[in-house]
Amino acid sequence: MTNVFDPSYIAKFLPILIKALPVTLLITVVAMIGGLILGFIVAIVKIKNIPVLKQIFAVYVSFMRGTPLLVQLFLSYYGLPILLLVVNEKFNTSFDINHVPALIFVFVAFILNEGAYLSETIRASILSIDKNEIEAAMSLGMTSFQIMIRVTLPQALVVALPILGNTLISLIKNTSLAFTVAVQDIMGAAKVASGRNLRFFEVYIAASIIYWIVCIVIEFIAKKVEKKIDFKRIKKPVANKYELEDKLEQID
Repeated sequence: MTNVFDPSYIAKFLPILIKALPVTLLITVVAMIGGLILGFIVAIVKIKNIPVLKQIFAVYVSFMRGTPLLVQLFLSYYGLPILLLVVNEKFNTSFDINHVPALIFVFVAFILNEGAYLSETIRASILSIDKNEIEAAMSLGMTSFQIMIRVTLPQALVVALPILGNTLISLIKNTSLAFTVAVQDIMGAAKVASGRNLRFFEVYIAASIIYWIVCIVIEFIAKKVEKKIDFKRIKKPVANKYELEDKLEQID
Protein backbone atom coordinates (compact mmCIF):
# COMPACT_ATOMS: atom_id res chain seq x y z
CA MET A 1 0.00 0.00 0.00
CA THR A 2 3.01 2.29 0.39
CA ASN A 3 3.23 2.70 -3.40
CA VAL A 4 -0.39 3.76 -3.81
CA PHE A 5 0.30 7.33 -2.69
CA ASP A 6 3.73 8.93 -2.40
CA PRO A 7 3.73 12.61 -1.25
CA SER A 8 7.32 13.02 -2.41
CA TYR A 9 6.09 12.98 -6.00
CA ILE A 10 4.08 16.16 -5.36
CA ALA A 11 7.34 18.04 -4.70
CA LYS A 12 8.87 16.50 -7.82
CA PHE A 13 5.95 17.53 -10.03
CA LEU A 14 5.69 21.13 -8.81
CA PRO A 15 8.77 22.46 -10.71
CA ILE A 16 7.59 20.69 -13.87
CA LEU A 17 4.13 22.24 -13.71
CA ILE A 18 5.42 25.68 -12.73
CA LYS A 19 7.28 25.79 -16.06
CA ALA A 20 3.86 25.75 -17.76
CA LEU A 21 2.49 28.55 -15.54
CA PRO A 22 3.49 31.35 -18.00
CA VAL A 23 1.22 29.81 -20.66
CA THR A 24 -1.70 29.77 -18.21
CA LEU A 25 -1.02 33.38 -17.23
CA LEU A 26 -0.68 34.41 -20.90
CA ILE A 27 -4.10 32.94 -21.72
CA THR A 28 -5.56 34.71 -18.69
CA VAL A 29 -4.08 38.12 -19.51
CA VAL A 30 -4.97 37.99 -23.22
CA ALA A 31 -8.50 36.76 -22.51
CA MET A 32 -9.07 39.39 -19.82
CA ILE A 33 -7.80 42.32 -21.88
CA GLY A 34 -9.53 41.14 -25.05
CA GLY A 35 -12.71 40.39 -23.11
CA LEU A 36 -12.72 43.86 -21.52
CA ILE A 37 -12.33 45.56 -24.91
CA LEU A 38 -15.01 43.42 -26.56
CA GLY A 39 -17.28 43.67 -23.53
CA PHE A 40 -16.97 47.46 -23.52
CA ILE A 41 -17.92 47.66 -27.20
CA VAL A 42 -20.93 45.38 -26.68
CA ALA A 43 -21.99 47.34 -23.59
CA ILE A 44 -21.82 50.70 -25.39
CA VAL A 45 -23.81 49.35 -28.33
CA LYS A 46 -26.52 48.14 -25.97
CA ILE A 47 -26.57 51.37 -23.96
CA LYS A 48 -26.75 53.50 -27.11
CA ASN A 49 -29.42 51.18 -28.61
CA ILE A 50 -27.64 51.02 -31.97
CA PRO A 51 -29.98 49.23 -34.42
CA VAL A 52 -28.94 45.89 -35.93
CA LEU A 53 -25.71 45.76 -33.90
CA LYS A 54 -27.71 45.59 -30.69
CA GLN A 55 -29.67 42.59 -31.94
CA ILE A 56 -26.53 40.86 -33.22
CA PHE A 57 -24.73 41.36 -29.90
CA ALA A 58 -27.80 40.21 -27.98
CA VAL A 59 -27.70 36.88 -29.85
CA TYR A 60 -23.93 36.67 -29.34
CA VAL A 61 -24.20 37.24 -25.57
CA SER A 62 -27.09 34.79 -25.26
CA PHE A 63 -25.18 32.10 -27.15
CA MET A 64 -21.92 32.54 -25.24
CA ARG A 65 -23.68 32.55 -21.87
CA GLY A 66 -25.93 29.64 -22.82
CA THR A 67 -23.30 27.17 -24.02
CA PRO A 68 -20.40 25.53 -22.13
CA LEU A 69 -16.94 27.05 -22.51
CA LEU A 70 -15.56 23.64 -23.49
CA VAL A 71 -17.98 23.48 -26.43
CA GLN A 72 -16.97 27.00 -27.48
CA LEU A 73 -13.33 25.95 -27.30
CA PHE A 74 -13.96 23.02 -29.63
CA LEU A 75 -16.01 25.22 -31.99
CA SER A 76 -13.04 27.59 -32.20
CA TYR A 77 -10.51 24.77 -32.61
CA TYR A 78 -12.42 22.96 -35.37
CA GLY A 79 -14.35 25.90 -36.81
CA LEU A 80 -11.63 28.46 -37.47
CA PRO A 81 -9.66 26.15 -39.81
CA ILE A 82 -12.86 25.65 -41.83
CA LEU A 83 -13.32 29.42 -41.93
CA LEU A 84 -9.74 29.86 -43.18
CA LEU A 85 -10.39 27.28 -45.90
CA VAL A 86 -13.45 29.21 -47.04
CA VAL A 87 -11.44 32.46 -47.06
CA ASN A 88 -8.65 30.82 -49.06
CA GLU A 89 -11.10 29.54 -51.67
CA LYS A 90 -13.14 32.73 -51.92
CA PHE A 91 -10.35 35.31 -51.91
CA ASN A 92 -7.62 33.13 -53.43
CA THR A 93 -5.41 33.53 -50.36
CA SER A 94 -2.97 30.98 -48.99
CA PHE A 95 -3.30 30.93 -45.22
CA ASP A 96 -1.48 27.90 -43.87
CA ILE A 97 -4.05 26.28 -41.59
CA ASN A 98 -1.66 23.59 -40.38
CA HIS A 99 0.74 26.13 -38.89
CA VAL A 100 -1.82 28.08 -36.83
CA PRO A 101 -0.82 27.60 -33.15
CA ALA A 102 -3.45 25.95 -30.97
CA LEU A 103 -3.03 28.88 -28.58
CA ILE A 104 -4.73 31.16 -31.14
CA PHE A 105 -7.91 29.07 -31.02
CA VAL A 106 -7.82 29.25 -27.23
CA PHE A 107 -7.44 33.04 -27.33
CA VAL A 108 -10.44 33.39 -29.65
CA ALA A 109 -12.69 31.15 -27.55
CA PHE A 110 -11.76 32.74 -24.22
CA ILE A 111 -11.97 36.33 -25.48
CA LEU A 112 -15.43 35.74 -26.94
CA ASN A 113 -16.58 34.03 -23.76
CA GLU A 114 -15.20 36.68 -21.42
CA GLY A 115 -16.47 39.48 -23.64
CA ALA A 116 -20.04 38.20 -23.34
CA TYR A 117 -19.97 38.03 -19.55
CA LEU A 118 -17.99 41.23 -19.02
CA SER A 119 -20.32 43.18 -21.32
CA GLU A 120 -23.13 42.80 -18.79
CA THR A 121 -20.85 43.78 -15.91
CA ILE A 122 -19.60 46.84 -17.76
CA ARG A 123 -23.09 47.84 -18.90
CA ALA A 124 -24.48 47.60 -15.36
CA SER A 125 -21.52 49.58 -13.98
CA ILE A 126 -21.92 52.38 -16.53
CA LEU A 127 -25.67 52.60 -15.96
CA SER A 128 -25.08 52.88 -12.21
CA ILE A 129 -23.37 56.28 -12.63
CA ASP A 130 -25.43 59.17 -11.30
CA LYS A 131 -27.08 61.10 -14.15
CA ASN A 132 -26.41 64.40 -12.37
CA GLU A 133 -22.69 63.92 -12.87
CA ILE A 134 -23.11 63.43 -16.61
CA GLU A 135 -25.31 66.52 -16.83
CA ALA A 136 -22.76 68.49 -14.82
CA ALA A 137 -20.01 67.36 -17.19
CA MET A 138 -22.08 68.43 -20.18
CA SER A 139 -22.59 71.84 -18.60
CA LEU A 140 -18.80 72.16 -18.42
CA GLY A 141 -18.69 71.76 -22.19
CA MET A 142 -17.20 68.26 -22.21
CA THR A 143 -17.63 66.10 -25.27
CA SER A 144 -19.19 62.63 -25.04
CA PHE A 145 -15.72 61.10 -25.30
CA GLN A 146 -14.36 63.29 -22.49
CA ILE A 147 -17.34 62.45 -20.28
CA MET A 148 -16.78 58.75 -20.90
CA ILE A 149 -13.04 58.92 -20.16
CA ARG A 150 -13.02 61.36 -17.24
CA VAL A 151 -16.38 60.81 -15.54
CA THR A 152 -18.09 57.57 -16.50
CA LEU A 153 -15.27 55.02 -16.79
CA PRO A 154 -13.36 55.88 -13.57
CA GLN A 155 -16.52 55.52 -11.50
CA ALA A 156 -17.77 52.49 -13.43
CA LEU A 157 -14.41 50.85 -12.73
CA VAL A 158 -14.93 51.33 -9.00
CA VAL A 159 -18.32 49.63 -9.20
CA ALA A 160 -17.03 46.78 -11.37
CA LEU A 161 -13.70 46.21 -9.59
CA PRO A 162 -14.88 43.57 -7.06
CA ILE A 163 -16.64 41.66 -9.85
CA LEU A 164 -13.60 41.90 -12.13
CA GLY A 165 -11.44 40.40 -9.40
CA ASN A 166 -13.77 37.40 -9.12
CA THR A 167 -13.92 37.15 -12.90
CA LEU A 168 -10.13 37.00 -13.10
CA ILE A 169 -10.03 34.18 -10.53
CA SER A 170 -12.67 32.24 -12.46
CA LEU A 171 -10.75 32.83 -15.68
CA ILE A 172 -7.56 31.41 -14.19
CA LYS A 173 -9.42 28.22 -13.32
CA ASN A 174 -11.19 28.04 -16.68
CA THR A 175 -7.87 28.09 -18.52
CA SER A 176 -7.47 24.49 -17.34
CA LEU A 177 -9.67 23.55 -20.31
CA ALA A 178 -7.01 24.68 -22.78
CA PHE A 179 -5.20 21.34 -22.53
CA THR A 180 -8.13 19.70 -24.37
CA VAL A 181 -6.86 21.30 -27.60
CA ALA A 182 -3.21 20.35 -27.02
CA VAL A 183 -2.05 23.55 -25.31
CA GLN A 184 0.73 22.92 -22.80
CA ASP A 185 -0.60 24.92 -19.88
CA ILE A 186 -0.52 23.65 -16.28
CA MET A 187 -3.12 20.98 -16.97
CA GLY A 188 -1.44 20.02 -20.25
CA ALA A 189 1.87 19.58 -18.44
CA ALA A 190 0.08 17.61 -15.70
CA LYS A 191 -1.44 15.27 -18.26
CA VAL A 192 1.95 14.58 -19.84
CA ALA A 193 3.70 14.14 -16.50
CA SER A 194 1.05 11.79 -15.12
CA GLY A 195 1.09 9.69 -18.29
CA ARG A 196 4.82 9.05 -17.94
CA ASN A 197 4.74 7.53 -14.45
CA LEU A 198 1.03 6.95 -13.74
CA ARG A 199 1.13 9.11 -10.61
CA PHE A 200 -2.18 10.80 -11.43
CA PHE A 201 -3.24 11.71 -7.89
CA GLU A 202 0.07 13.29 -6.95
CA VAL A 203 0.41 15.30 -10.14
CA TYR A 204 -3.10 16.74 -9.88
CA ILE A 205 -2.53 17.64 -6.24
CA ALA A 206 0.53 19.57 -7.43
CA ALA A 207 -1.55 21.27 -10.14
CA SER A 208 -4.27 22.21 -7.63
CA ILE A 209 -1.66 23.75 -5.31
CA ILE A 210 -0.36 25.99 -8.10
CA TYR A 211 -3.85 27.12 -9.11
CA TRP A 212 -4.71 27.73 -5.46
CA ILE A 213 -1.63 29.87 -4.82
CA VAL A 214 -2.18 31.93 -7.99
CA CYS A 215 -5.82 32.58 -7.02
CA ILE A 216 -4.79 33.61 -3.50
CA VAL A 217 -2.27 36.09 -4.94
CA ILE A 218 -4.88 37.56 -7.32
CA GLU A 219 -7.41 37.86 -4.49
CA PHE A 220 -4.83 39.56 -2.28
CA ILE A 221 -3.90 42.08 -5.00
CA ALA A 222 -7.56 42.76 -5.81
CA LYS A 223 -8.33 43.53 -2.16
CA LYS A 224 -5.32 45.82 -1.93
CA VAL A 225 -6.44 47.73 -5.02
CA GLU A 226 -9.98 48.03 -3.66
CA LYS A 227 -8.72 49.41 -0.36
CA LYS A 228 -6.43 51.87 -2.12
CA ILE A 229 -9.34 53.45 -3.95
CA ASP A 230 -11.40 55.96 -2.00
CA PHE A 231 -14.86 54.60 -2.83
CA LYS A 232 -16.74 57.33 -0.95
CA ARG A 233 -14.86 60.11 -2.73
CA ILE A 234 -15.43 58.67 -6.21
CA LYS A 235 -18.95 57.31 -5.78
CA LYS A 236 -20.39 60.33 -3.98
CA PRO A 237 -22.84 61.98 -6.40
CA VAL A 238 -22.39 65.61 -7.37
CA ALA A 239 -25.05 68.25 -7.53
CA ASN A 240 -23.46 70.73 -9.93
CA LYS A 241 -20.52 71.36 -12.24
CA TYR A 242 -18.40 72.97 -9.51
CA GLU A 243 -18.54 69.85 -7.37
CA LEU A 244 -17.69 67.79 -10.47
CA GLU A 245 -14.61 69.95 -11.12
CA ASP A 246 -13.43 69.30 -7.55
CA LYS A 247 -14.01 65.55 -7.92
CA LEU A 248 -12.14 65.39 -11.23
CA GLU A 249 -9.18 67.17 -9.64
CA GLN A 250 -9.19 64.62 -6.78
CA ILE A 251 -9.31 61.67 -9.22
CA ASP A 252 -6.50 63.13 -11.34
